Amino acid sequence: MGRSVSYPSGAIVAFTVIEVEIDDDWEFEYEWLRDDLRERAVRAFPSLIPHDGWRGREDRILLRNAYADFGVSVYGGLVAVWIAERDDGAYWDADWRTARSPRAQRWLSQIASRFDALFGDYDCLGHMSNGEGVYTKRAA
Repeated sequence: MGRSVSYPSGAIVAFTVIEVEIDDDWEFEYEWLRDDLRERAVRAFPSLIPHDGWRGREDRILLRNAYADFGVSVYGGLVAVWIAERDDGAYWDADWRTARSPRAQRWLSQIASRFDALFGDYDCLGHMSNGEGVYTKRAA
């Protein structure tokens, strides 16, 4: 696997794959993936609520809580499942914004290992000079 997939800067990221050819089934499989990710994330982190949005052009927000956006990015069959501190205007415009970021970082650090265990099937070993990622499948 040598592709790279987008995800927000500073995000906790877990990598997996969607194994489907780009044809008529792609949209169905992608919708199934998003629904599955939403279901598993809400079960693991009940404070997340549905949110349909984007961070940039490639990173789809599926859920959100007071501190973080949970989302998915896909390139080819490589999937980045990510969670990152919110960066929207409503988040930063709140009266208590100076206290919010440390709280968000604390919450994210508390869930990081569980997040990775729930959503990660591959580890990113690094990136080559052309930006392509090098990934390895985790042992079962």
